[in-house]
Amino acid sequence: MKFFVDTADVEEIRSLVETGLVDGVTTNPTLIAQSGRRFEDVIAEICNLVPGPVSAEVTATDQEGMLAEGRYLAKIAPNVAIKVPLTPEGLMACRILTGEGTLVNVTLCFSAAQAILAAKAGASFISPFIGRLDDVGETGMDLIQEIVEIYDHYPDFRTEVLAASIRSPLHVIEAAQIGADIVTIPPKVLHQLFKHPLTDKGLSDFLADWKKTGQRISVV
Repeated sequence: MKFFVDTADVEEIRSLVETGLVDGVTTNPTLIAQSGRRFEDVIAEICNLVPGPVSAEVTATDQEGMLAEGRYLAKIAPNVAIKVPLTPEGLMACRILTGEGTLVNVTLCFSAAQAILAAKAGASFISPFIGRLDDVGETGMDLIQEIVEIYDHYPDFRTEVLAASIRSPLHVIEAAQIGADIVTIPPKVLHQLFKHPLTDKGLSDFLADWKKTGQRISVV
């Protein structure tokens, strides 16, 4: 499973990239707005830090506008993935951009039917929003299960399932169990994956026992 980090905070990304666990980055207009910086500058800086795909979202809602913005953003760096909404216009733009060799992330997916259309349009990634489905009383992971099962039936589908709107470590575990190709994780949740109280206690106990020996490991 690949880990994308869901943020536009460049310093946070820099720190997480150093762990060797980050395979890509997703951003959106909300995250970019929170950064307070120029959109293109943020995307360019992130692309320099991360060798994998960096999603940059268009803001136009018509096909021609999406194509114009997508082509412009794709010139920022070779690892830019253009993010388009799952609308008829977005899927038409997806097919054209994909045909031009551009990575495309189709976002705001809330049904298996939509995911089938995205795969037919040649999307590089489909982003089902797990947490937002949970928020309205549905089980978001059921959608991941449906999409993975459907895609597995059709080897010609090259679209990777990118579980988005991840809210907790449990979401990450469940997505991995189901077989999602990618999870895009807020930094807070990624940090939580490291934590377990028994790990902290075990390390504390080991260090206390070692201190009692009075020894040191000599490093020459």
